[in-house]
Amino acid sequence: MDLLQAIIIAIVEGLTEFLPVSSTGHMIIAQNLLGVAPGDPFVHAFTFIIQFGAILSVVVLYWKHFFRLDRTPAPVGASSWQRFKHKWYFYWLLLVGVLPAVIIGLAAKKSGLLDWLLDSVMVVAVMLVAGGVFMLFCDRIFNKGDQSVEIDEPKAFKIGLFQCISVIPGVSRSMATIVGGMSQHLTRRKAAEFSFFLAVPTMAGATLLDLVDLFKDNADWATSHNIIVLVVGCVVAFVVALLAMKWFVDFLTKYGFKAFGWYRIIVGAIILVMLLSGQSLQMVD
Repeated sequence: MDLLQAIIIAIVEGLTEFLPVSSTGHMIIAQNLLGVAPGDPFVHAFTFIIQFGAILSVVVLYWKHFFRLDRTPAPVGASSWQRFKHKWYFYWLLLVGVLPAVIIGLAAKKSGLLDWLLDSVMVVAVMLVAGGVFMLFCDRIFNKGDQSVEIDEPKAFKIGLFQCISVIPGVSRSMATIVGGMSQHLTRRKAAEFSFFLAVPTMAGATLLDLVDLFKDNADWATSHNIIVLVVGCVVAFVVALLAMKWFVDFLTKYGFKAFGWYRIIVGAIILVMLLSGQSLQMVD
């Protein structure tokens, strides 16, 4: 992977990370269009690591949530644990929400299923279309939510279960967790924001795991070129995601999922037609 390819893929990641269109799926498509070698361990790791770069934009945009403890008085008669949990409640909810992804994600990676899925453009195309069809009706299935409903431990855990579906490229972690939030009667805005928050520990864990695996299997990848590619990819994804995130929340709150559904169906259908007709996706040899 050269630097220009990394920048283009990072731009795709930054633009799509918070949209319900599957950033991983779009990166896989972009890699194929650019002629990036599939199956390369470094390419797989690059896909996850620059996602964490994009996710860091959440910490910057919502820094008041991440760097502020709950200073309100704990309930009268609360135990030491309850007082501790009350103070750190935001982080506690993230921990509860990320547990399902830790279990399912590790199982998928250990089994080799995750690497296989990351190499399959067909899986991406099918899931883009299937997810797009679902999104056309999503706003009818789930109403706009109740502004008074807040996230608690059971809701956080259930949203975390929805996030596990996104282990399949093309599903979209953003879509899965936002739908999970809406299924718990959260408003679109609250569901989207918790989706962003939950992405931080999820992608931090995935990034750390990939870095450990890269160094454990073969440290020869850590050339100056590859390190520069990773750093540039993370920075580009971070900047682009920061610009795209706020627009998405406002758009989703006002218009819902339908536009994204049609986009997914069109892109997925084009890819499927190309694959089934035997055409190569590679625009660059």
